[in-house]
Amino acid sequence: MPATVTEKDTLNGFSAPRVITSDTQNERYISVLLEIERKASPTASEKNYAELLTLLIEEYEERQHPIREASPVGVLAELIAANNLRQKDLAPLLGSESVVFELLSGRRELNKNHIVKLSKRFNVSPALFF
Repeated sequence: MPATVTEKDTLNGFSAPRVITSDTQNERYISVLLEIERKASPTASEKNYAELLTLLIEEYEERQHPIREASPVGVLAELIAANNLRQKDLAPLLGSESVVFELLSGRRELNKNHIVKLSKRFNVSPALFF
């Protein structure tokens, strides 16, 4: 049964949204948001409701699950771990094992050439390393 927004700002029996205080409430709001997004032609009220839900969801997730700033070295270390690689696996790409060691230990900074190669190797944006 498709969701509709009524005059009382309810969606499919769901009352007006409030500040999110739990993961369960967040999941419910996400479900309602997805239901609206799946509609071929949402009404203006549904679009407004979805916009409000989006803001509430983003605020909750930023508060509950903050993303820490990562240094370029931290990003590289995480990519190596996530791909089950060892330092020596990147030696052919970056020049030598000693270069990889120096990069990961902070003795050497990533240069433009390193960043281009690493972003291609891991299929990520070069901006990730800045």
